[in-house]
Amino acid sequence: MFVGDEVVLDVSFAVARERLTQLAAGGMLADPAQDTYDRETGDLARVGGAGVSKLVRVQARELSWTDRSAGLAIRWEATGPGDGLFPVLDADIRLAPAGPDTTQLTMAGAYRPPLGPLGEVLDRAILHRVAAATIRGFLAQVAARIMGRPGAAEPAAPDGAGVSPPPDDQGVP
Repeated sequence: MFVGDEVVLDVSFAVARERLTQLAAGGMLADPAQDTYDRETGDLARVGGAGVSKLVRVQARELSWTDRSAGLAIRWEATGPGDGLFPVLDADIRLAPAGPDTTQLTMAGAYRPPLGPLGEVLDRAILHRVAAATIRGFLAQVAARIMGRPGAAEPAAPDGAGVSPPPDDQGVP
């Protein structure tokens, strides 16, 4: 299944690229929703939704970039007992200039639902919504950190400035 989201940041591409580099190099992507999920242990972060949570290992490649875009690949996979009950997500996080002082941040990825045909039915019924919400929350937290608001948990500031909210169900099949 494919999943993705995007937001527009009120920082220049150069600033966004440098801050994403620091986040990836410092292991800060392992805690994608600090205000939503309680704690981080090394490169493990608690993720989940709808009453289900699981520890996952977040792995990120080194940021690669040109003057027109920057990107890194990440992988989320469950760890510990029951890891086969959760999907592995492979995704790309990308930055691109959207104007002189704005940058577009996108995330696009794919996962295969666990449990074979039964998992595919459950995914179509409800689990894809959990995946989309998790991606939305993760990207909002990354956006907040890039814009210098590490504690921000919402995709937009109260006055609507900062991060443009994504359209509903974007990237969800």
